[in-house]
Amino acid sequence: MNTNLKKITVALMAVTLLTGCDAVQNANNTQKGAVIGTAAGAVLGGIIGNNVGKRNSALGAVLGGVVGGVAGGVIGKKMDKQAQKIESEIPGAEVTRVGEGIDVVFDENSGVFFDTNKSNINAKSKANLNKLAGIFKEYPDTNIIVEGHTDSSGDDAYNMTLSQKRANAVSDYLVSQGINKSRLTIYAHGETLPKYDNGTAEGRAKNRRVELGIVANEKMKRDAQNEVKQ
Repeated sequence: MNTNLKKITVALMAVTLLTGCDAVQNANNTQKGAVIGTAAGAVLGGIIGNNVGKRNSALGAVLGGVVGGVAGGVIGKKMDKQAQKIESEIPGAEVTRVGEGIDVVFDENSGVFFDTNKSNINAKSKANLNKLAGIFKEYPDTNIIVEGHTDSSGDDAYNMTLSQKRANAVSDYLVSQGINKSRLTIYAHGETLPKYDNGTAEGRAKNRRVELGIVANEKMKRDAQNEVKQ
């Protein structure tokens, strides 16, 4: 068994023991974040983040950026509020609190989707991005991961370039709405991470998308750590 696998096994055993307790099962996201963070800490977050990141950079970054402990619980509480705001402002968005961050997956009605071979943002997508930009301004101590995706039409190299253009288009639009560019990190996945069936026209349309991950920036982490020292 290699070192990483040993660490994952030990950390997961600790988390499994904790999450089996009634107190943790009945806890809210903030409380769970604090308990799990104390048990596994950044070791588990970093290892899982690195491995998940190979397949999904947004989710990998969310999991890999774990602070853990009570400070992680403080961050989790702030992320709870932002996640709830996104859910209320953009019905249909699948908003998942993961560790100390947020993973946002949109459906075809609430998200950012593109026509075949296109990277321009349509009017409906702009309306949703305007709402998101407003929320991001309310929570300036978070960073945003923007991931571009395509369907399986066309060759791999073309799709990778197209997904980069789509991620860039969303990032540029958020910047135009007042979001500081330093908060944004862009990844291009091409056709490598389909969420829907590329064998159907409907599935391909849904796969032409951009998804978002939201994580604490260094200021939020420092503030959380300072808060628990007081």
